Amino acid sequence: MEIIKNQNGTSLEIAIEGRLDTMTAPEFEAEISNAISGITSLVLDFAKLEYVSSAGLRVILSAQKIMNKQGEMKIKNVNSEIMDVFEITGFSDILTIE
Repeated sequence: MEIIKNQNGTSLEIAIEGRLDTMTAPEFEAEISNAISGITSLVLDFAKLEYVSSAGLRVILSAQKIMNKQGEMKIKNVNSEIMDVFEITGFSDILTIE
């Protein structure tokens, strides 16, 4: 997994490439935890995300809970396989997906 961050003031965009699974979720969680302080707009770009597991979903949900308190979070460029996971798990109802 590769994580690419782009911050502009209080806006942060994080692009994830590869797989967000049990092995990579702790790294992603640490990256978000370290970068999210003072951020009011978080965008997760999943254009190159190939797979998300339940561990990845937990990190996404955790980020959403934090951003509910300090701003907004959007997810963009979700492929059909990841979207299916979001729909089956109900995440599509609680996340802002563009």
